[in-house]
Amino acid sequence: MGYINEAANEEQVVEVNGRSYDLTGLAHTPVAVVCVDGCEFDYLEAAARAGVAPFIARLLHDAAATAARADCVMPSFTNPNNLSIVCGAPPSVHGICGNYFWDPRANDGQGAEVMMNDPAYLRAGTLLAAAAQAGARVAVVTAKDKLRRLLGWGLRGICFSAEKADAVTLAENGIDDALGLTGLPLPDVYSASLSEFVLAAGVRLAERGDANLMYLSTTDYVQHKCAPGSSGANAFYAMMDGYLARLDALGWTIGLTADHGMNAKHDPKTGEPNVIYLQDVLDDWLGAQASRVVLPITDPYVVHHGALGSFATVHLRDAGQTGSIIERIAQLDGIELVLDNGKACARFELMPERIGDIVVVSRRDVAVGSRRTAHDLSGLTVPLRSHGGLSEQTVPLVFNRRVEQIETLYGGRRLRNFDVFDIALNHARQA
Repeated sequence: MGYINEAANEEQVVEVNGRSYDLTGLAHTPVAVVCVDGCEFDYLEAAARAGVAPFIARLLHDAAATAARADCVMPSFTNPNNLSIVCGAPPSVHGICGNYFWDPRANDGQGAEVMMNDPAYLRAGTLLAAAAQAGARVAVVTAKDKLRRLLGWGLRGICFSAEKADAVTLAENGIDDALGLTGLPLPDVYSASLSEFVLAAGVRLAERGDANLMYLSTTDYVQHKCAPGSSGANAFYAMMDGYLARLDALGWTIGLTADHGMNAKHDPKTGEPNVIYLQDVLDDWLGAQASRVVLPITDPYVVHHGALGSFATVHLRDAGQTGSIIERIAQLDGIELVLDNGKACARFELMPERIGDIVVVSRRDVAVGSRRTAHDLSGLTVPLRSHGGLSEQTVPLVFNRRVEQIETLYGGRRLRNFDVFDIALNHARQA
C-alpha cells in the first residue's frame, strides 16, 4: 500500500476483518479513539451535571457532537474488548475471549491456566497495524503493560504502556523517552495517575505531530473504587475532560468508548462482597477434581477486585453431566444466565476451544469466585465493585463530531463499542 499523501486527497482505504476504513481524512483531520476502562455512561452524565467536565457536557448535549450507547463484547472484561475495538470485530474473529483461560495445549499438552496476553493467541490483525502499513502515523498508549503486546502486534509505530514508561526503547516501542514526553513521574499501577499519564502522552504526541491516528486505553482503578457522581469519580472525569478538550482544540476527531461498565457487587448494608464461590459449590456436588472453574477476569492486577467478576467458565471432567449441572447452577441465587459451550459461543461470539463446557453469568450485584480460599480480598479498601456480566455491557459511544443517524448505521443492529473506529474514520463529520 502507498503512503498517505498529505498534500493531496488521494483515496486511501484499508480492509481489516471485513471492514473498510477510509484513512484519507487523516491528512487533515487526525483521529483518536479513547477507551475509558470501566466507564458506565452514568460517570459521564454525573460529571457533566456537577459542572466539573464542561467538554464532556458538550459531547453529551451539543448538536455538533454525538452521544450514543453501545454494547461491549462479552465477557465484559478488558482484553477481549480492547482487542475487539482495534480489530473492529468480536472475539470469534480475533480469538481473545478473556484476560485468562484454560489452555489445553500449555504445559506440554497437560493444560494450564494462562494469561491471554501473548500475541500468539491472536487470530486476526488490527486496524492499527494495517493503518501504519498504509502510511498512517499510529500511536498506541495503554495504561497497563498486559495489553501492550496485543495492541501493538504487527504495528510499525509508537506503542508503549504508562506502567513501563521508564523502560521504553526506540526499537521496541517506537519512542525512547516516554517520561520526558509528558514531564510526569512514572505512575503507580494502582492509581488514577496511570490513566492521566496515558491521556497526557496522547496530547503531547498530538502536539508534536508524531501521530495522526491514536488509540489511548486507560485503567479502571478509579471505577473499581468510586461510583458515578462520587467525588473521586468526578475528579477523575474532570482530569480527563481537560485532556480531551486539548485534543479537540488541536483539531482531532475523538471517539470515546469503554471496554465495559462497572457495578457494585456487595451487600449495601454491610459492605461485604456478594460472591458465589462456584468451585466450592461444584466440589460439594461432584467431588474434588471433577470440575475446573476458570475466572477470565484474572490478570496480574487483582488487588482492586480480588479476581471476582460476573463471568466464569466451567470445565467438566465428564462432559455428559453438562445439562444437569447447568440446571443446578441456574437455581443458585444470584445467577442470571447459564449456557453450554455452543449456546454461549453463538450468543456471545466466542471461540469454542477457548471457553469451558459451561458459561456462568451472575446477576448485577453478584460476583462469581472459584474457591473462597483462593481469593485474597485484603486489598479491597472499599466495597467490591466489578464487571464481567451482561449488567456491565452497556458503554458510551461518544464523538466530538456529528454522526448522522448513528442508530441506523448498521442496519438497525445494536451499536457495538468495536464500531468506534469505523464511525470515527468513515462517518463522523465536522460541523
